[in-house]
Amino acid sequence: MIAERCAVSAPTVSLWRQRYRTQGMAGLHDELRPGRPRTHGDEQVAALINRVLHTKPKGATHWSVRLVAEETGISKSTVGRYFKLFGLQPHRSKSFKLSTDPFFVEKVRDIVGLYLNPPDHALVLCVDEKSQVQALERTQPILPLGLGYVEGSLTTTSATAPPCSLRPLTSWMAACLRSAKPRHRHQEFLAFLQHLDRNIPADLDVHLVVDNYATHKHAKIKAWLARHPRYHLHFTPTYASWLNQVERWFALITQRAIRRGSFRNVRELINQIDEFVTHYNSNSLPFIWTATADSILDKITPICSIINLWDTTLVS
Repeated sequence: MIAERCAVSAPTVSLWRQRYRTQGMAGLHDELRPGRPRTHGDEQVAALINRVLHTKPKGATHWSVRLVAEETGISKSTVGRYFKLFGLQPHRSKSFKLSTDPFFVEKVRDIVGLYLNPPDHALVLCVDEKSQVQALERTQPILPLGLGYVEGSLTTTSATAPPCSLRPLTSWMAACLRSAKPRHRHQEFLAFLQHLDRNIPADLDVHLVVDNYATHKHAKIKAWLARHPRYHLHFTPTYASWLNQVERWFALITQRAIRRGSFRNVRELINQIDEFVTHYNSNSLPFIWTATADSILDKITPICSIINLWDTTLVS
C-alpha cells in the first residue's frame, strides 16, 4: 500500500524501512554514491556563471563554451554541462523594439478591441504593403532535399527585375485580395481604397488597420476619407507593426512562395504568388486573435521596467 501511494516500487519501500530500523532518522539521508568526487566546488561554479552573466570576453560580444573554458581552465565538456544545467545560452539573443508612441496604450486597446469585438454592421480589414519583393533568379540550382541533409543553396541570386510591391488585404476572416504594383505611393493606395469601395456593400462601415507609412496619411487620402465617412483608419503604434494581422499573412507568403523561389522576371513572381493565394483561399482557416490588450501590456511592462533600470544605472 505504501508503494502504491508513493508511486515507488516495493523493494524501495523495504530498503528505506530497513535503514530506518537500523539507523533511525540518520538512515533517511541518502548515502554517498560511487564515482569520482566533484572537481569544482560551488564557489567556482558560481564564479563561472557570474562571469558569463555579468562580463564580456575581450574582443568578442558574448561568451562561448570554448572562451569560458580557455578563461577558467575548466574543460569544454564540463562548461557545456554547466551551461545546460543553468540554462545559459549566451550565443542566442532575442530582440523587441519598444514603441515610443505616446498613445501606445490607447492604440493597442483600439485595435485589439476591433479584433476581439468587431462592431456590428461593419467590416474590419488589415491592410499593408509588402515591400522589398524582388524577382531574383539563382545563378545555380538549389541542392535538393535528401536523407541526412537539408535543402540548401551555395549560390547567390541576381536581380532580374525591379522590386514589386504587394498590397494584400486580410481580415480577421483571413480573406485576401492582392494587387501587384511597381510602386507604393498614395496613388496606388487611393486606387486600392476605390477598389474596396466598389466591392464592399454600401451599408457596411469599413475599419482599416494600417501602419504609419506616409502613404496612408497623404492629403489626398484624407480628402477621400472625408468624402467617404463610412471608412475609419486605425493606425498601429509606432514600431508595433506586429499588431497588424496582415503581417502573419506576409510571413506565409514569404515562407511558402517567395523565399526559396527563383524567378526570371516579375511576371513569374506574380504568377507564383497568385497560385499560392488561390490555393490558400480554397482551404483557408480564420486568423483568430486571442491576446487581450491587458495581456499585451502586462508582457511589455517588465521590459519597460528593465529599460528604466538601465537608464538609471547609466545616469548614476
